Parts: sequence; structure tokens; C-alpha cells
Amino acid sequence: MDCSRVRTLVRRYCAGEENWVDSRTIYVGHKEPPPGAEAYILQRHPDNRIVSSKYTFWNFIPKNLFEQFRRIANFYFLIIFLVQLIIDTPTSPVTSGLPLFFVITVTAIKQGYEDWLRHKADNAMNQCPVHFIQHGKLVRKQSRKLRTHYAVQDTKGFHTEEDIDGLHATIECEQPQPDLYKFVGRINVYNDRNDPVVRPLGSENLLLRGATLKNTEKIFGVAIYTGMETKMALNYQSKSQKRSAVEKSMNVFLIVYLCILISKALINTVLKYVWQSEPFRDEPWYNQKTESERQRNLFLRAFTDFLAFMVLFNYIIPVSMYVTVEMQKFLGSYFITWDEEMFDEDTGEGPLVNTSDLNEELGQVEYIFTDKTGTLTENNMEFKECCIEGHVYVPHAICNGQVLPGASGIDMIDSSPGTSAREREELFFRALCLCHTIQVKDDDDVDGPRKSPDSGKSCTYISSSPDEVALVEGIQRLGFTYLRLKDNYMEILNRENDVERFELLEILSFDSVRRRMSVIVKSATGEIYLFCKGADSSIFPRVIEGKVDQIRARVERNAVEGLRTLCVAYKRLNPEEYEGICTLLQAAKVALQDREKKLAEAYEQIEKDLVLLGATAVEDRLQEKAADTIEALQKAGIKVWVLTGDKMETAAATCYACKLFRRNTQLLELTTKKIEEQSLHDVLFELSKTVLRHSGSLTRDNFSGLSADMQDYGLIIDGAALSLIMKSREDGSCGNYRELFLEICRNCSAVLCCRMAPLQKAQIVKLIKLSKEHPITLAIGDGANDVSMILEAHVGIGVIGKEGRQAARNSDYAVPKFKHLKKMLLVHGHFYYIRISELVQYFFYKNVCFIFPQFLYQFFCGFSQQTLYDTAYLTLYNISFTSLPILLYSLMEQHVSIDTLRRDPSLYRDIAKNALLRWRVFIYWTFLGVFDALVFFFGAYFMFENTTVTSNGQIMTTNTHMIFGNWTFGTLVFTVMVFTVTLKLALDTHYWTWINHFVIWGSLLFYIVFSLLWGGIIWPFLNYQRMYYVFIQMLSSGPAWLVIILLITVSLLPDVLKKVLCRQLWPSATERVQSTCTCGHDHLPELTLLACPQSPSPWAMFQARTQNR
Repeated sequence: MDCSRVRTLVRRYCAGEENWVDSRTIYVGHKEPPPGAEAYILQRHPDNRIVSSKYTFWNFIPKNLFEQFRRIANFYFLIIFLVQLIIDTPTSPVTSGLPLFFVITVTAIKQGYEDWLRHKADNAMNQCPVHFIQHGKLVRKQSRKLRTHYAVQDTKGFHTEEDIDGLHATIECEQPQPDLYKFVGRINVYNDRNDPVVRPLGSENLLLRGATLKNTEKIFGVAIYTGMETKMALNYQSKSQKRSAVEKSMNVFLIVYLCILISKALINTVLKYVWQSEPFRDEPWYNQKTESERQRNLFLRAFTDFLAFMVLFNYIIPVSMYVTVEMQKFLGSYFITWDEEMFDEDTGEGPLVNTSDLNEELGQVEYIFTDKTGTLTENNMEFKECCIEGHVYVPHAICNGQVLPGASGIDMIDSSPGTSAREREELFFRALCLCHTIQVKDDDDVDGPRKSPDSGKSCTYISSSPDEVALVEGIQRLGFTYLRLKDNYMEILNRENDVERFELLEILSFDSVRRRMSVIVKSATGEIYLFCKGADSSIFPRVIEGKVDQIRARVERNAVEGLRTLCVAYKRLNPEEYEGICTLLQAAKVALQDREKKLAEAYEQIEKDLVLLGATAVEDRLQEKAADTIEALQKAGIKVWVLTGDKMETAAATCYACKLFRRNTQLLELTTKKIEEQSLHDVLFELSKTVLRHSGSLTRDNFSGLSADMQDYGLIIDGAALSLIMKSREDGSCGNYRELFLEICRNCSAVLCCRMAPLQKAQIVKLIKLSKEHPITLAIGDGANDVSMILEAHVGIGVIGKEGRQAARNSDYAVPKFKHLKKMLLVHGHFYYIRISELVQYFFYKNVCFIFPQFLYQFFCGFSQQTLYDTAYLTLYNISFTSLPILLYSLMEQHVSIDTLRRDPSLYRDIAKNALLRWRVFIYWTFLGVFDALVFFFGAYFMFENTTVTSNGQIMTTNTHMIFGNWTFGTLVFTVMVFTVTLKLALDTHYWTWINHFVIWGSLLFYIVFSLLWGGIIWPFLNYQRMYYVFIQMLSSGPAWLVIILLITVSLLPDVLKKVLCRQLWPSATERVQSTCTCGHDHLPELTLLACPQSPSPWAMFQARTQNR
């Protein structure tokens, strides 16, 4: 950040908001305005460097350490490490410091690598060449050195560098803000010291950073925002952090274990002083205290002992679990991006993972909120018909310039209009040819042109809205062709092949609130027209003339068939009216404050007293396999809601087509029309009474509404009704309305929300998300109007569609098509949740096994804080001996095959509601760890129970003739423990690959080799070597081998019995499928029965893909 940016922030936040200027002035070409025109204020702006990285070379270490120690577990182990350094503790500081250092280092390397990639991308962008004008010539410079006065605004009369260099102008605009679709400014052009010509600047005049030029070789522009002040850079800021249900459960479990740790330390501290209450125990003959130790304060000694016990038992908190979880999420996210089945060949796009923190949340979704247009449908419009003065016209079936096979001639369903209506007919066609923002591309070499059906030349229509292209192409089949916009004149070709030219005077842009757009044009004869098109709800109230009833009936008929409808109207303007409109629009357009509000008010005054011409109908085809996807999601117990801005009839027809509503679905309406007939209170209670009458049969298993013998309900609500429900009232009844509405929704298999504004979509998601059940929500959409609900939901998925990448860029995940949601949730989400839930429970289990024998050992050593295990074992248990098997399990495990999960979506219900991380399961794993620890400790204890003293003073067991000692006892316990927890994971593994075999058996082999080397060699860097020859001597005893095998078997037996009994007596749906799968493969060779799933491992798929490349 340079000094100018710092000064800007200081001026804004320290000097007070009253000193903050809401607009900035750009001096084009760095030229001062003429004297007396306006005050010249030198402004400083940042250079054009883009910085999307988080760290620099200098702040990486302190900043990264600060962020990592904000985690409770890391900070806790740092405190333990410092305690070990300060006071005399039973374990070496290395035992806590080395695992902490490993976790911090691995995390720092991962985050540093990701940030290095961001630095690399920034440097590539900042070093790209940029041309700017200086003294009438083009000069080349690096992008990072560009300043705001080096480029200038294009004007239509200037085409050379010399012309641009002579431009004398200033630009006033708003301060940088992140909204990509909003820009408020104006340009003052000074000509011969006269009053400046003021022109408005809007979002259509702003070229965003990273945009690509089309249909033109070059443009001239003036840099308004640079570097980190550009709109794209302001959108780099991270969104609010989403946390998965698994992470929340993990933190709760961590707090429970922290309480257990404190309890253990407290119990041992109290029992130590109870034990030492007798003098001969407090000061045995071999450990006399010094005078200073006798004089120490009792409470200080007790507190020191408490801290020492905390250090001794601190390994019950699995510090390495966090780094393992982070690595599992990071590496596991690649399985989505590598999935070739989710790659769309038509668009050349594959799935994207914008965050890996929510992988397991994909397996917990209970509600899906989906947009309609572009998400359930293709957003690929086909013009079907138009209705003019009650007459219906159906042209050739045409879609995006391609005439469909079998189409011939203009099919006039109704009789042709008479001579009196011919003028209205042609006026309707001209209105559709003129009322749009389409650009015509003539270049054959750019972006794959198509040949127009009625012309020999190649051209392509380009628009941000597919509806506009479909309408212009459809009208072309009816005899009117839009040619181009040249020098502010729109040219169309009529039925007589004559070119008509209309001067484009004004464009009243479309917005989602007005739901309409208008143009004001002037014909060659001097007549001025306002043509307006928009939704029927937006046009009909503004119409004073026309065959409204006939056209409304046709619109409603088309809506029921699922077609998208638009109404077209017009009015003639006389010169005086047009002058008044110009004045009104100019005042609103040049305003720098509240421009949008003033424009909306101006549009409201202009677009009234219209004459209705007709209506159009276009079809947006359903996406491939959209119906199958929704059906599978409903079978999985997921409720699907459709949130759309379309008409109720159109949206309902789409819902029937995609099987959201079924033939036996009884539709309940909560719409404005219904509320007008009855009060909101009465409508809600009536609906509630209806659905609750059958609520007994609508259990969670029947949420999908797939049973034919029960009543299935679907709810339809519009935006106006939702506003009334959400609106807070003085009598406080709003809360009751919301609860009543939620109760109705819970008992409906599907909900359709129509006529929804973008903000209302987010309100719906938030309402469900914060309901008393706190369900996991997922929102999916493809447009900018879906971003708000995508950000609000627990998981946001963007469809990489035709409405840009706004949704994909702001989402957690992105997919090419809606059908890919099925595999993402039912397969990837299922696997992610199964894997990470086992990882979390296993980590707590193996650490209970690890530290509970240490707790028991204190009862046999006088609570002297003596460690049971060697320092090396304490340090490497979580880092080396038991870390890799669970990491590979959490990446590779497939408890059932991919095909089975796709074939039987109901298996998704087995893991719903965080089933594998509930308290019952957590307590089972904890008690299993306690049981195994008791077996390890007391099994080894009874083995060493009978001992004798040899002639050379050594203690030897009488039954095994093995030299007995503290480290031998601890090593035996540790050996049984390492083998047990590793074999426990092997028993839980269903999907075996060579990688699993290598890691599991390799970890056990590594432990044996390490123990042999650690105890078999005299290491020169150790001051004392208490483990010398201990492991070798232990393995030299035959009974010790027998005891190890016996204890491992006894430890694993209860878990095996539990699995067998539960599978036989109370099997889950997944276990039944596993049994069926195993029986179905009995005829296969024994070697193939290593795992039930027969699909290749993700790692093998990745290797195959790598080799193919």
C-alpha cells in the first residue's frame, strides 16, 4: 500500500466523515480546466498494481503465525509448550514443541504456496504492456505504472491520437465501490471557453478491468479507477467465512476433551496431596526435599503440580487433527475438479471449487433453493408465437439463428388482420426490432458467426439477454429484420425489402424492479415513438388503450404452458412532450447523488398512458436431466424450492415439467390474489389446517412426496405475499406469521416462490436457515440476481451459464449444468462426510487410547507425574505412527460404490442431520477408547504382576522371564496401542487399494524399524538413553509376543461384535446395500473381494488421466 492510499484512509477515518468527498474529479490528459470554470484540485490516486495476495516477503512469518495462533488448539499447545519451558514438567518441551512446529510448518507451507500462486498471477497482470497517449503519441508502459491521467475518454468525433490529445475535459464520478453494475458520473467537455457540455456517464460507459474488446480493433478511454480501487479488485475481498456442521461439532468435542483434561489434572493434583498427607510418602528416603522446597507456598506448589499434570495429559487434545483435516479438505477437493463426468463438452467447462472448507457440508444438505431460468432451464430461448390485436402468429421454429428441421412457411393460426389493423401489426414488428440493446456482429472471423436466414451476409446478434435475441430472430421470420445501429440510427429491413432508419433518442434501461425497458425513436418522417416491452404485470397497469382482455387471455394461456411472455406497448410523442422528457431525463442522468432513485421517478412519469400492441411468447427449454436430478434429490430426503422472478403460471408449468410438482400434488396458493379475497391471517390458518390434517403421514421419510397413496402438497407463494409475511407489525404478530408459514412449508413436499426480487430470495433462504431445526441449506443459480441467496445459504453453487460468471465467482462451488448437482451431493458429498466424520472420531479415539493409560499409571507411581512413554513416542505418535493411515482413509474410502450411491439416493438419508457426529456416536468412540486403554494397561500390568530380583539386581517377571522396568512396561503398552488403533482403521476400511495397504502396513513396519533403531543404537546427541535395548529385549520374549497378540484381539473384539450384531439385528440402509453387494460378488475370485465397491479409486483415475496426457 503506497503513501497516498494511507493518507486517503487516514483522511477518511481519522479526520471525520464530514471531510470525505463522495465524488472524485478526473482531469483528462492531466489538463487543468479553463480559468473560472471550476476549481483545480490536484488529486492523487494509486497506481495500477493489483494485489490479490495476502502476504509479502516481509510480513509472511508474523502474519501467518498470528493467524494460526488464533486457532484455539494451536494457542493451547503454545501455552503448554511455554509452561514446559518455564517450570519443571515431567515431559520434555520437545514433546509439545515438535508436533506444534510440524502443524504450524505444514499449514504455513500450504498457505504460502497458495499465496505464491496469487503473487504469480498478480505479477503476470501487472507486467502486461499498456499504451497511453503522451503529446499526441502512443507510449508503451507496464500496467502497474499506469496512472489515472494517462488514458482518455473516447468521443465519437475523435479517431486519432492527435485528436484525443487535444480533448479538454473533466470527469466527475463516484468514489470506488464494488458494485459491478453501477456507475454514476458525468463528463464536462470544454470548447472554446464556453460553458462546458455536460454528458451523463453510467455503467454502460464503464469498461471493467479485464474486459475483452469485441467487434472493434481498439478504443480510447480514460482510467477512472486504477489498481486496488478498480471494481474487480474491490470484489477480491473475502466473503464472510462459512463454517461447516462438522467443524462446529469438532470444536464442541474439543471443548469436551478440554474439560476432561482439566478434570484429570485436577483429580490427580488432589489425589497427589492426599497421597502425600503422610510424611513418609511426602519425603521418601530416596527423595528428600530441600529447605526452600519445604518453605514454598502450598497453593503455589499445588498450582505448579496442576500445570505439570496438564502438560502430562495434554496429548488428549489432538493438535495434528486440524492440519490433517485441512489437508484432507484441500486434497479431497481435487476429486471434484478431476471428475470427468461433471465436465460439459458443449461449453468446455468443468466444476470449480472456490472453497474446500465446505466439502463435507455437501453431504448434509436438507433444503435446496434453485433459480429457474438458466438453472433448471437452458436459458436458450426459442421464439414460439406473438399475439397482435388478438391475432396469433407462429413463425418458423428458430433458435439462436438456427432454423429447426421441418419448419416451413409462416403459420397463421388466426385469420390475418384486416386493413385497419395492418398498421398496428407493423408497428408491433417495428417495436420488437427497435426496443432492445442488441449489437450486430458482422465479422466472419470473430466468435463463430452465423448466417441470417433471410440474408446472404453473415451476422450474429449479441445481447446480455437471450430473450432479446430470440425475439429479434423470431420477428425476422415474420418479415422484419434488424440490421444494425450506425451513427445513432437503427436500421431495419421491412417486408418490402426497404431499409427504414430510426434515430435512437433515448434508452430507458431494463431493471429487475421495473421489469420493463423502453426506447424513444424518431422515424424518417419526423414522428417520435416510445416503444415499451416488459412483464405483463408491469405493462397492463400503464395501458389506457388496446385489446387488453384478448391479449391477457393469450398471455395467461401461454404462461400455463410454461412459456415466457412479454407485452409490447407504445405511445406517440409530440415535440413538446419529448422536450419535457429530455429535460427530465437529463436532470436525473447528470445527478451524482441518488441518480438511480431520480431515474426511477423519471421513468415512472414517462412510461404511462400507453397503447397495448400485443404480446410475445418464447420457450426456455428444460435442461437435460433436470427432472431426473430433482427426483433423485427428493428421494434423498432433500426438499427443493424454486425461487424465480417469473409469472406464477410459467413457473408452475416448469415445476410440473421437472417433476417438482406431480399429478397427485395438491397446490396451495399464498398469493396476492388470494390475500385480496381473504386476509393474510385467514389464508395462513386455512392453509395450516389443510396441511396439518394429513401431517401424521408426512414424516421425514415421505418428504419427497413420491408415494402415490398419500396426499402430497405443493405451496406457491409470490413476492408480495412474502413481503406481508416478513413485514414487522406493531402488534408483534410478524413472528407468528413466520412460524405459521414455516409450519406450512415443512408439511409441503415442494415450494415455488414466484415474482421474487433478488433480496427476497436471500430472505427466504435466511428464514429457513434460522428456523428452529437449523437445516443445512444450499442455493444454486446462474445470474447476478442469485448472488444474494448464494451468499446467504450454507453452501452456494453457481451454474456457469449464459448470464455471466457473477454467480460462479461468488459461490463456494460452480458446476456447468444443474444435472451435475446430483453427483456432487449424492456421491461426492456423501463420501466427503463419511470420510471426515470418521477422521474426527478416530482422532479423538486414538488420543484417548494414548493418554488414558498415562492417567491410570499415576495411581501406580504415587502421582509423581512420571511419564509412561518415552519422549520419542510421545512426539511421534500423532506425527508419524498413526497420521498417514487416517489421512489416506479420509481421501480414498468408499463404503459403497459410486454406482450404488447414484442408483439408490435414499442412502443419503443415513448420514442426514450430522448422523455420524452425534453425541451417541461420539460417546461410543470415547468409551471404546477408554475400554481399549484399560485393556492395554491392565493386560500389560497383569503380565508384569509377579516379579523376582535377579542376582545382579535386575527385576524379572517370573512367568515370562523378561526384564521388567518402567520403560519396558510403557513400550509394551505403546506397541499394543499402535497396532490396535491402526488395525481398527483397517477393519473400518471397505475400499482397499495398494495405497491403503502400503500406508497401513508401512506405518506398522515403520514403528517397528524406528523402535529397533532408537533402542538398538547409542545415539551420540543424547545425554542419556533410557530406551537402549528395551524394545529388542521385549521382543526376545516369546510370551510377550503372545500377550501383544492377545491384547490386540481383546481390544478389537467388542467393536467387531458390535458391528456384527448391529448389522444383523438393526442394519441401516447402507449396511443392507453392503451385504447385498458382497453376496452379489461371491462368484468372483477371492483376490477381488478386498472391497465391495468395484469402481476404481480416485487416485487410480487420476494416475490414468495423467498417463493419458
